[in-house]
Amino acid sequence: MLLLTLMPVLAPVFIATAIGVVWAKSGAEYPSDFIGKLVMNIGTPCLIVSSLAHTDVELASISRVALAAALTIFFTGIIGAVILRLSGQPLATYLPPLILPNNGNMGLPVCLFAFGDQGLALALGYFLVMVLSTFTFGITLVAGSGDWRRTASQVIRQPVLWAMVIGIAVLLADVGLPKWIANTVDLLGGFAIPLMMITLGVSLGRLKVKRWHRSVIYSVLRIGGGLLVGWVVALGLGLTGVERGVVLLQSAMPVAVFTYLLALRYERDPQEVAAMVVASTVLAFAVLPVILWWLL
Repeated sequence: MLLLTLMPVLAPVFIATAIGVVWAKSGAEYPSDFIGKLVMNIGTPCLIVSSLAHTDVELASISRVALAAALTIFFTGIIGAVILRLSGQPLATYLPPLILPNNGNMGLPVCLFAFGDQGLALALGYFLVMVLSTFTFGITLVAGSGDWRRTASQVIRQPVLWAMVIGIAVLLADVGLPKWIANTVDLLGGFAIPLMMITLGVSLGRLKVKRWHRSVIYSVLRIGGGLLVGWVVALGLGLTGVERGVVLLQSAMPVAVFTYLLALRYERDPQEVAAMVVASTVLAFAVLPVILWWLL
């Protein structure tokens, strides 16, 4: 009975990710940079507008999840910074992977299959907060730059931000999109989640992991610590039902692949971060059935 409940949620995510891993291992060409930009600049914005236009979720509900996301990332960051300081590890290398979960490639499909369209709409609220955190605090920390004007410029240029603004406006106005616009964003948003999962698999298959030291421990901190902080935040905000489930799932996601790209770009020990990405993703696939059994 438990297997019948969990398989519809986990099987699509696992199979799509496995396709990406096999594709990468086969040596076949996969333009990850192009596809990543396509997903982030077109697919995901259209998915946001499409989901919010079709959902019956109230803006207050999305706002509560977004607030929970901000608090979870904030408190996870404080705890992570204390642990890293006590252990003498550099914040610029290890703190972003500890606090920035993979809410896109993995979190969105899991929440969609677990809670349906309502779960996806709420998960997008959490995802937006994570994206904003990545392009503000994350880049500033890794790059070691205090240029807030440049950071603000990067944030303003993110299409997902404007897509959320448009989606919320449609939600508040309580009017349907013109049919041709609705069909267009539905079509373009439809490729976002499948490509997210396959690209995740390709990224995992291509990562060259040479160091496993500390990665397993920090992976446990990312998933277990994120889940614990998310649970405390959800309890404190009085979240229940799907709101609580989405916050807990998104808080327990593995290390975001983007943190590896940042570490690679700014030479912040990318092999250590790569090991955390792979180890935490494997761990996530192992513990997600338990978390889903608890929530469902």
